[in-house]
Amino acid sequence: MDQTLYYVVRYTGPFGYIKPWTAVRDEKTFSQQFLTPSIIEGIRQKLGVSAILRHRLSYAKIDQQQERTQSRAFALETKRKRATREQSILVRGVLLYPVLTLVFTTSMDARQAAEQHVCLCRNEDILLPDESIQAISEDEFDQIPGFELQFGDGPTAIMVGYDRFQNNQPMYGTLRIVGTPVGAQSLE
Repeated sequence: MDQTLYYVVRYTGPFGYIKPWTAVRDEKTFSQQFLTPSIIEGIRQKLGVSAILRHRLSYAKIDQQQERTQSRAFALETKRKRATREQSILVRGVLLYPVLTLVFTTSMDARQAAEQHVCLCRNEDILLPDESIQAISEDEFDQIPGFELQFGDGPTAIMVGYDRFQNNQPMYGTLRIVGTPVGAQSLE
């Protein structure tokens, strides 16, 4: 039985935050633990590859970090003749030492991807590629620990947001958890 080879590029970084689509300005929120179809499409476009077939995301732990924000609106202080913006402190649960494994259908796409960085969602969440590209079977990929959202609607699917690349159509997927995706990495 001949199995198709997957071309795998592994990305790592010190931290990452994937804002859940349901979070607006919540006082406390934790990073989403999976990538949605629109996030994968954004990464695909950034890398300039033909397709990202599958993905897997794991991390060492979630760290709660404070972030200062300002509201969009200005508060007018007529006596002092100035305008100020309200500030608040938000707590973000950030992924520490995320590991993102991307699967490509061709070695050419994998080589191109392995020469570039990716961002999970924010520009400061930079993940850098490992030097090597692995050619593995689907069965071998299925053993890599992590979270993977398998895209599509079905009886076990959940809504994960609105796809900005598809006229804001609802996105659905089934969350697959393999092995121990949290804490498996070293905190070095």
